[in-house]
Amino acid sequence: MERIAVYAGSFCPFTKGHEDIVAKALPLFDKLIIAIGYNPDKRDVFDEFERQMWVKDIYKDNPKIHVLSYSELTVELCRLYQARYLIRGVRNARDFDAEQELAEINKRLAPEIETILFFASPELRMVSSSMVRELWRYGKDYSPFVSYKLPEK
Repeated sequence: MERIAVYAGSFCPFTKGHEDIVAKALPLFDKLIIAIGYNPDKRDVFDEFERQMWVKDIYKDNPKIHVLSYSELTVELCRLYQARYLIRGVRNARDFDAEQELAEINKRLAPEIETILFFASPELRMVSSSMVRELWRYGKDYSPFVSYKLPEK
């Protein structure tokens, strides 16, 4: 049986912190789906197509990685692609608490799907999409935190 995992998030934008989590998870799976989700509670600065293209470009030479967008519950996406694992990244204690709660909810909704937490490397713990967006918004150098150029404002 193929080991398939989903790494889901809004990824607005996809940062080197996210890349760090992918690098840690990838050796454990036959296929890793990076799923760019639509969250109605968030106002995305970059459109879904842009985010998908950025991530696809980063991993264009890796056949184990598939990038897509989705709008359903993440566990439903996992079922659709027969993924038995859900990957989540943790930067700090606040993230851990939130991810633990989310994992418990997902387990109730889909007991067959296991959430696996990966901890950010120390040098990337401060990197967040919201921090990158703020640097970009104010015209500051965000390049240490993303692997591509964001569009001009």
